[in-house]
This record gives sequence, structure tokens and C-alpha cells, in this order.
Amino acid sequence: MTMRRYPSRRRAGPQAAGGRFSPAADPALKRVFAEIGVPEETPFSPDPFQLEALAAVGKADCLVTAPTGAGKTWIAEQAIRRVLAAGGRAWYACPLKALSNAKFADFGRLFGPEQVGILTGDRKENPDAAVIVGTTEILRNQLYDAMHRGESLAFDFVVLDEAHFLGDRERGVVWEEVMIYLPSRIPLLLLSATIGNAPEIAAWLSSVRGRPCRVVEETRRPVPLFPLFLNPSGLLLPFCRLSRRGTATGGLHEKVLRFVRSKRSPWANRPPSFGRIIEALRRFDLLPAIFFLKSRAECDQALSACLGNQPEDGGKLARREALVRDFSALSERVGRHRQLYHLRELAVASHHAGQLPIWKLLVERLMTEGLLDAVFATSTVAAGVNFPARTIVLLYSDRFNGSEFLPLDPTEFHQMTGRAGRRGMDRIGFVLTVPNRFMDLLHVAALLNAEPSDVESRIHINFSMVLNLLLSHTPPQVEDLLKRSFAAFRRAKSIRRGGAGRLEAAERLWREFEHHLAFLRDHGYVNPENALTEDGLWASRLRVDRPLLIAEGFRRAAFPQKDPALLAGLIAPFVFEKEIEERLSERQIPRPLASAYRKLALALSPFMGEMLDAGFEARPLSIRPAAALYAWARGESWERTLQISELEEGDLAVLILRTADNLRHVVSLAEVFPEAAAAAAEAVAAILRDPVVDAL
Repeated sequence: MTMRRYPSRRRAGPQAAGGRFSPAADPALKRVFAEIGVPEETPFSPDPFQLEALAAVGKADCLVTAPTGAGKTWIAEQAIRRVLAAGGRAWYACPLKALSNAKFADFGRLFGPEQVGILTGDRKENPDAAVIVGTTEILRNQLYDAMHRGESLAFDFVVLDEAHFLGDRERGVVWEEVMIYLPSRIPLLLLSATIGNAPEIAAWLSSVRGRPCRVVEETRRPVPLFPLFLNPSGLLLPFCRLSRRGTATGGLHEKVLRFVRSKRSPWANRPPSFGRIIEALRRFDLLPAIFFLKSRAECDQALSACLGNQPEDGGKLARREALVRDFSALSERVGRHRQLYHLRELAVASHHAGQLPIWKLLVERLMTEGLLDAVFATSTVAAGVNFPARTIVLLYSDRFNGSEFLPLDPTEFHQMTGRAGRRGMDRIGFVLTVPNRFMDLLHVAALLNAEPSDVESRIHINFSMVLNLLLSHTPPQVEDLLKRSFAAFRRAKSIRRGGAGRLEAAERLWREFEHHLAFLRDHGYVNPENALTEDGLWASRLRVDRPLLIAEGFRRAAFPQKDPALLAGLIAPFVFEKEIEERLSERQIPRPLASAYRKLALALSPFMGEMLDAGFEARPLSIRPAAALYAWARGESWERTLQISELEEGDLAVLILRTADNLRHVVSLAEVFPEAAAAAAEAVAAILRDPVVDAL
């Protein structure tokens, strides 16, 4: 398919259009719309692919690819049940803390709360339970610890949910490490909706782990998907050509194609308002809907276009109010949220990473229970949050990747459309395409039948990896591990020249490892025999984004040892990644913080210069996040802390949660820095308060 590049620029979202808008449906949709409704309840019977996967797990590793909602989790649940019956233990790894929390609750109901524990950066409950749910990073860290002790991981089964995260640009390295380090005696089940090269990944796993890996693929959606097109006049059309039976086939419908070829459409740049689109969806029983928008601002601004929305009641308003009361009891911020009116009275909501975790959880709960008409969301919803709708609405065929606008790829598109149609609640789901100047209809038509994208290796070397591998491996052993990477396997396969390609990729990784190793050796974390020194041993416990800089700060006595608020403030810059203005008044930088910050910056400046000279990243330490965390740790109000940080609520919450996670790693240094560890523990308790902590 042709992949078109879009200019890298900020763009305004759809505005209310003028002109006549009258909701109507093309006669060709009569048969399709007759299918709308709730399916009859039937006794559960596992699908063939579920039984096939469950049988495979008993004999080999297994990679299951199936559409969202097809029932992949059922396979994991039944496999875990068998492990428990045999007296074993299981690990269920998720990419997101929100998913871990949801699975923890689900498994507690399924297996009994005493049988289930959770381990994330924010929660540690029942860690010795038979079933552990947690983030993949925590599982990787447990593998590091087991290798260091010369032990095998104390589990008998591992599930990696959302296995396509292997190809995630930032975090994919963690998935690959887990797959390489996991002892071959432990069966591995991988679950994903979007992997184009599943057989290749299975072949790599077989070569790495020395045991077969079966691929079980299911392509049938549990709820069929029908694509629609909204003419700006309000007329709903089939997006694709129709078969004699009324099902969608390939290519654009003739009326849509006519619209595409029109050179003088007055609607090309101004699609109907969101309120009008919801009006059309309601008329034809196509609600609830998820509108996927580009930015947080667009999601928030969309709510103002819904002021005329008149949601059907049927007791839903009272149920919304009851849930709002429940969540308000957990956090007073919910009852004073600026979008509360839209959510409660208009049954519409905005959902994006700039919002507080508890507010997002409320929106998800309302949508899951069918109490909202529409949610305006960024792509975070497609990436893992589980609240499907009857219809998803697309207004763009591209996505901003942080630097430029690029066309949606098949994986991104399938993740979005996977939210259309609720299993057990819908007989059919819809994707509605709304034309505007940022919508390439031909590209969307190609995506409808495109296979998911291939997953690529994202393995790279970092200081935390080097320190932790040296706990249990010699450099030659590490070199052997790198030869077993998915990157090396793919390279060998792609050029079809025996082991030459594999060596090329492995050698690149090995050179990266040696480069990191040499820097660690030059700075006393590794001795001339390439073993960790005492400093290297405790630095390896800092399994955070910038472990070496934090370790160096402690080596140089640059961190406050006894003041929890100051320590929280000075750890915050190490987790902050945004570029912000540094204009701060003296009133916003208390004298103790200014003094401690200068001491830290001066102590680390030479070391950061050496890192830069050696080709390593060493981002400047920003004082604004330090000021925000210092204020919050000292008991300042949320409003005042927001003002200092100049962040959105969700971003500030993430900054606090990540700072807390880094502080927990400082707590692990109690044997070496007892006073700092005690201060870190106090700091964690001080900053994890309403409204930061999720409603769990």
C-alpha cells in the first residue's frame, strides 16, 4: 500500500461546520442496521483456537494471535488453573499498570484473593502468592535477581500479555530480555492481537529456548466489523463495496469514491461537529462511540461541541451519579473536575494521558457499564485500556509520532478498530470514517484488509542492563546472550547468508556492550577483571532510567541524606523527559532547594560532560520538576503544585509516580546509604497521596 507522509505541524481539530446536516442512512444499509442489537445469551463454549492453544501450552511454548475480544485471556486463565491444581506458581506480565490492576482484580475473583498478588511500581501486595500479576519490568528484574543468586525463577508458568510490545520502541527491550533470560523449563504463553510475523518470533523463541513454540492464530473477529462513511450532509453510507449479501468487500463504495473524486466539496476542510455526529449515531442506534483524536486538547475541546447532547436516560443518569459519588469519596478532585458536567449530564467524556489516573478510571468504568454515549480519546485507549464501544469514529488517517505526522500503520489501525463491537453486547461493530483534509480515504480502505505489521527487535544496551548482567555473567557469556537476540535472528534470516547476518547484528550489540563496559570500568563500577566493584554491586540495584547518574550523585555525596522532601525534589529531574521553560521566580525555588540543586548540579556536571564526550546521553537536570516535587512532598496543595510544575494533571501524576518508583530503588540501598534510604521511604509516603494514587 502507498504510505503517504504528512507535514510535521500542529493542526486544529474538526470545527463545527455550517450548512445543512440531516441524519439519514443509505438504503443499502438497511440489512446491516437490522443486525444491530444484543446477541442472545448462550452457554459458554470455547472456540477451537482456544482449545488448540490450551492443548499446546501443555507441551510447548505458545504464541496466540487473535483479535481483541476473541478470548485470549480465557486460555491463560485455564492454563493457570492447571498450574495451581498441580501446586505450581504462575506469573502474568502486562505492559501497563492499569492492565495489571484490572487483571489482579479479575484473577482475585477467579482464583480467590489469597491466591493472587500484584507487583508494579506502585503496588506490592501478597508477593508470595501462587499467581503474581505485574508489569513486565518487574518480571525482568526478578529474572536479574534469580540469575544473580544462581537460582531459577520460582515459577512454573509465565504469560506475556500484549506480546507485540516486543516491538515497542522504548520498552521492547524488556520483553526481549525476558524471553532470552527465562529458564527453558518454564512454559511461556504469549498473547497478542497484532503480530504480523508470529511464525518468525516462534522460530526465534524455539532457537533461543531449546523447546518448540507453537503458533495459534485466529483471524475471525468475535463481533463482525462493518465500515461506514459519513457524508458531511449527514448521510451514512457503506464505506466499501457491498456483496449481494450486503457484506463489505474490498474497495470504496461507488458513492464514497464519487465523493473522493469531487474537487469542489464545501465540506472537505470542515466536517460536521462532534455533536452532530453523535446525533446521527444515536438516530441509527450506533452508540456508544469512541472518537479517536490527535491530541489531548482536541479531546477536551470536543466536549464543548456536545452541549446539546440529550442522552437517553433509562436510569443511566442515576447510575452515573452514583459512580461519581463513589469515586468522589476516593478523591475530592473527582467531585470538582472541570469536565464533571459533561460526563454526568451529557454522557460524554475525554480520556487521555493528561488526566488524573482516578478520573480516567471513572471514565473507563462508565464506558464499560454502557453509561456514556461517547468518549473522545487519544490512541492510549487503543493500546490496552479495555472499554470497547459499538462504533469507533476516525477523523484522521495519520498519527503524530512525536516529531512528524505519519500514516497509520496496520497494527495501529487494528488496535483502534479492535474496540468496535462489544462481545456479548453487540452483534455487529462499526468503524465510521469522517472525511476532512487530514483523512486519506484510500489509505483507510487499504488498512481494512491489511495484515498486522511485523514486530521488530528493539533490543539495545543500557547501563542498567550491563550492571545487572555482570551480576551473574562474564563478558563472554553476555556476548553469547546477545547472539541469541531477536535482532540477530532477524538479521540472519533477512540476508539468507548463514550465520554472517546474525554475527553482524550480534557484533553491533556487543560493541555497544563493550562501550558501556569500558565507561563503567573507567569510573570504578567495574574492576580490571570486568567484575562489578562494591560500587557496581549497589548501583545495579538502581533499575531506573538513569541509574549511573543517580549512583554517581550518591558516590559524590551530592544528594541530601536526611531531608525526604529535598531528596524527592532532587530525584524528580532524573525521571523528567519533557522540554519546558525554566522561568521560575525566587518564591517558587525555596532557598534549601536552590542550594541542594546547585550542589547536585555542580557535583554531576563533570561526570555528565564525560558521558557526553563518550557518546552517551546526559540530559540536563531541570529545576522545575524539582521545585514541584519539593513543594508536593512538603504538603503543598495540588493546585499550587500544578502551578509550579506547569504540567497537566496527568503528567504531574506520572512525574510523582515515577519519582516514587525511583525513590523505592534508593530504599534498596539501605546497607550502603542507610540515612538516604530512610529519607527515601519517608518521601514515598509523603508524595503518594490524593489525587495521585489510583482508585484501586
